[in-house]
Amino acid sequence: MLKNWIQRWEVHLSTRDRNRRAEPFTWGFDHLTDMDAYLPEPLPFSDWSKVPPLELYDAYTERTLAASDAFFTPQTQPECHLEDDWLSFRSPVPTPYETNNLVFARYFPLPEKKFASERPPVVIALPQWNGDHRSHVAVCQLLNKLGMAAVRLSMPYHDSRKPPHQMRADYMVSPNLGRTIQAVRQAVQDVRVIIDWLETQGYTRFGIVGTSIGSCISFLTYVHDSRIKVGAFNHVSSYFSDVVWTGISTRHVRNGLEGHITRNDLRRCWSVISPHPYVKRLRNDLYHGHKTLLISARYDMTFLPHLSRQLMGEFERQRIPFQAAWLPCGHYTSGEFPFKFYDGYLMGNHLRKYLVANV
Repeated sequence: MLKNWIQRWEVHLSTRDRNRRAEPFTWGFDHLTDMDAYLPEPLPFSDWSKVPPLELYDAYTERTLAASDAFFTPQTQPECHLEDDWLSFRSPVPTPYETNNLVFARYFPLPEKKFASERPPVVIALPQWNGDHRSHVAVCQLLNKLGMAAVRLSMPYHDSRKPPHQMRADYMVSPNLGRTIQAVRQAVQDVRVIIDWLETQGYTRFGIVGTSIGSCISFLTYVHDSRIKVGAFNHVSSYFSDVVWTGISTRHVRNGLEGHITRNDLRRCWSVISPHPYVKRLRNDLYHGHKTLLISARYDMTFLPHLSRQLMGEFERQRIPFQAAWLPCGHYTSGEFPFKFYDGYLMGNHLRKYLVANV
């Protein structure tokens, strides 16, 4: 009975947005043109136009997965500007949309304690897909109350980074395969620029929290930047493509994909931006002692529970310690009363326990 009630509520909440539109499918290789900067060797094709697209993607993903450190590491260090608690800089991953290339992040500092020997911990917060500028502000304010500074990133194609002709942040997840990969890569590198800047400000203890697609971005950052010692990932899944293919939030994206690519082929193409292939990185000694919380919802119709269990199963298979928590609700309803308070408690308590109280 609870499941049926929650899932009816989920469907209602998911259909409030009337602006979802299916974009045309495209392979999007034009958004992957800088691959020479991070691939150890060029793709073995002299003329891309004569190679089947899936064969190109197979070669691309194989090499990118092997070179993911370079793929997710900024090649340049942009100059950062802080004004009225707003941090801005040019993204190290340029896109064709100028508004998207200027990154904004809201900074939530803590008052400095007199005679403190070090700065407090700081947490980077990444909101959900299509969350507006208010999304996760309450999370950052909670972190402040728990003794942590926070920085909330406006992710690619969100907030003021949205191109003028776009009503939603659909350029971040769309049937344009290459642009979706580029957007996720850009988000990860943007977070790492913020961490670099925070280090220049004297911060040494870093955590990260993300919700939905923000959870995916934060996890990819977490496994590629060992400076982040604590992670709370709110709504988790194994493969980026499976969420898009099966979730109620992305039906319009799937409509643009179907007939052009299969679910399995899409999984291969988007494996480079999926958490599952990178779990094994946490076996590295650099990640010894890191604290990982994976949060899922029992009645989620966007990140289906079996996809969450798939990711948790990979942690178990790799023998990597983690904590799991299951919300008694769905994806959208986790942001509604009373579930949002339990969700906030899980995230905040995990970060406080291992960043503040465990010093």
